[in-house]
Amino acid sequence: MGLVVLLLVLALLFGGVGLFVEGLKWALIIALVLIVASLFTGSTWRGRRSAL
Repeated sequence: MGLVVLLLVLALLFGGVGLFVEGLKWALIIALVLIVASLFTGSTWRGRRSAL
């Protein structure tokens, strides 16, 4: 019985870590897409100034 509980806890632990890593991967992909999109749309990095 103890072995079953240990295997269940390990499965939940590794599953949670895998889900966390997968979420971080998608967050990184989305962040990179947003950075590239902001570079192409000409945000503040290009130094665009408004006419006075």
